[in-house]
Amino acid sequence: MLFPRFSAVLVERVFLECGTVRVSARTRSRGVPCPDCSVRSSRVHSTYERRLADTPVGGQPVLVELTVRRLYCENTDCRRRTFVEQVEGLTVRYGRRTPGSRRILEAVAVALAGRAGSRFAGVLGSVVSRTTLLRLVMALPDPHWPEPRVLGVDDFATRRGQHYGTVIIDCATGQPLDLLPGRDAKTLASWLGKHPGVEIICRDRGGSYADGARTGAPQAVQVAHRFHIWQNLGTAVETSVRRHNAALKPSTGPDRTANIF
Repeated sequence: MLFPRFSAVLVERVFLECGTVRVSARTRSRGVPCPDCSVRSSRVHSTYERRLADTPVGGQPVLVELTVRRLYCENTDCRRRTFVEQVEGLTVRYGRRTPGSRRILEAVAVALAGRAGSRFAGVLGSVVSRTTLLRLVMALPDPHWPEPRVLGVDDFATRRGQHYGTVIIDCATGQPLDLLPGRDAKTLASWLGKHPGVEIICRDRGGSYADGARTGAPQAVQVAHRFHIWQNLGTAVETSVRRHNAALKPSTGPDRTANIF
């Protein structure tokens, strides 16, 4: 009940060494299906040990030392001659962590990303670098999202003055949907053509986004984002005040604030 992932293996020893809980185990002697042809085989080619980082126990890191078998494929028509057995819930191909440990680190990486995630993972008993956490985030599949009805479009700078991109946001949920490599009309029009159903496009006052929205989603209504409206209003007020700055004379009356207290 506490360790269901070890039900498919034979645990030989559990001991504490240098602050790490080590679990020594081996796979059971039974037939394993070939990953290509699914023909079961029990003919052993060789064995070797895999070391897998598992979820912490009692605030201490856990290392699983699992002896696995390399088997011959019994199907003579199969292209694969040998294969290594995998234990469901415990091993993945080329993985150095158990699926449970990987899920925890993925959650930490999504919430905190690099350096902060690495420090927090150390508190949880998992020593991992910031680059490993970033690789876990980049390996995650893109989340599924429904076609947005109200779309937000704006630009962002990866290097101000040189490299820009476009961020696509669902205005109804505030969820970022995509990042486009560029802020030209063709890039936006191509994205809108692949995602029909947009009814309203909330964008900045740039002409390239207006052209892209008009080409990719001619049925959509284009509106200006309130941030840009307030920004334009502030710029207009500032320009007007500067133009009439000479007409603003300083007050010559008595200072009424001196006797407030």
